[in-house]
Amino acid sequence: MKGITYICCLLLLPIFSFAQRITFSETQKEDGRDINFDIIGKMNNNIMVFKNAKWKYAVSVYNADDMSLKEKVDMEFIPDKAFNVDYITFADNFYFIYQYQKKSIVYCMAAKMDNNGHLIDKPIQLDTTHVGLMGDNKIYSTINSEDKKRIMIFKIQKKNEQFNFTTILFDNNLQQIHKSRLLMDFNDRDDIFSDFLLDNDGNFIFSRGIKQGNRSNISSAYLYTKKAMMDTFSTRKLNLNGLYIDEVKMKIDNVNKRYLFNSFYYTERRGNIDGIFVSIWDVKGDSAHANIFTRLDESVKEIAKTKGNLKFALNDFFIRSVLLKRDGSYLLVAEDFSTQSGNNNSGWNRWDYLYGSPFMSPYNYYYYNPSYWGYYRPYSNFNNGSQNTRYYYDNLLLLEISKDGNVVRDNIINKEQYADDNDNFLSFSTFITESQIHFLFNIMEKKAKLLTDNTLTATGAIKRNPTLRSIDRGYEFMPKLARQVGARQIIIPCTFRNQICFAKIDF
Repeated sequence: MKGITYICCLLLLPIFSFAQRITFSETQKEDGRDINFDIIGKMNNNIMVFKNAKWKYAVSVYNADDMSLKEKVDMEFIPDKAFNVDYITFADNFYFIYQYQKKSIVYCMAAKMDNNGHLIDKPIQLDTTHVGLMGDNKIYSTINSEDKKRIMIFKIQKKNEQFNFTTILFDNNLQQIHKSRLLMDFNDRDDIFSDFLLDNDGNFIFSRGIKQGNRSNISSAYLYTKKAMMDTFSTRKLNLNGLYIDEVKMKIDNVNKRYLFNSFYYTERRGNIDGIFVSIWDVKGDSAHANIFTRLDESVKEIAKTKGNLKFALNDFFIRSVLLKRDGSYLLVAEDFSTQSGNNNSGWNRWDYLYGSPFMSPYNYYYYNPSYWGYYRPYSNFNNGSQNTRYYYDNLLLLEISKDGNVVRDNIINKEQYADDNDNFLSFSTFITESQIHFLFNIMEKKAKLLTDNTLTATGAIKRNPTLRSIDRGYEFMPKLARQVGARQIIIPCTFRNQICFAKIDF
């Protein structure tokens, strides 16, 4: 379920203009707004999409040439009310990993599927856990290394203020390599965890931040690593220089054998965002390669936030993605995001979003998808009907970071988006070609949502391309759920007359 990681682009190459060609799939009457779906990927000229509606599971197989539906394969081997599905894709097959509960036992299973969406062999059992009839059953998560030669399922169970970790490492044939059980003290009130990641050597890594109260920022942070064949955590403290940080976005640079830590930072415990914190950990030397706090000056703040006091300009920005280059440098993308609720007198609060949400708790890691957006869920999924919520997704902040952790260039892509009660058509996706990074998002034009394409060139310039238009009207794109499936090809979910369908865009 991972996108393309390394940018082998941004070279000083000529930039060519390519026309876009959009091909839509036909709508299916059963694909209404109440389905869940996820784009698995492209295999053997087939576009594979997982769908789930009313506890029925299927893989829809589309012809990559014309997006016609070749076959809908019912996944009858999955019991009713399965949960926490994951995918690991290869050139001509993929693993479908899922969990279900039977009586007091949770089963973690894996099924190997071919490039036509058919089951290759009987599902195999990866692990089981006794949780009791009323116990929390959402305990397993799946991660894989970038080269997909290592796969891990892990579970976290909480007991007596401790986390009980179980990690099971497999090779790419799902043959077990090593199983570990580890304990860690945990404080619900003060501890914040990052994503859980797996490097190409099978090392399990994450970061842990410690706050001083519910509405405080992180005042100390640690790197945790568990080597593939070890049964203990190694802990390294990050140097925060007496400053404060919030949500940490980690990235593994497998080419240069480094771990990257990125976060916004504060000079005061409950102050305003002052800049960006970058820490680079050298894996081979087991030491900090860089530990840099870069203040973002007034010129950046003036264009990042078009209204309001400058000292608050960065407070609604959240790191969305980190795009690596082979030389060790990378692009960090942050987005201006906030909400407003009808009966919430206290208004928007960054601390509640970051630390009051189950999405950031490792105990509920089931809910958190490392691809950031996860799969589509029905409209108003998080609206309980007691209040109206307006979502705001505004400007994008682009920071180019050198291999030594310095900010060498900053850019802003201007956008202004909002919607009531659902945000399926808001935000953006990235699409990487040889010499450019494309940012796709909807803009409003004459009360219609139109997909626009902004590009970051090799020289650091932002170019706004013509709006992607189609002879077909009535389609609305959901760019944040898009998936790049080829060097110049992307699949974007969309709706047409209240039905879900999929658009293939060739650049």
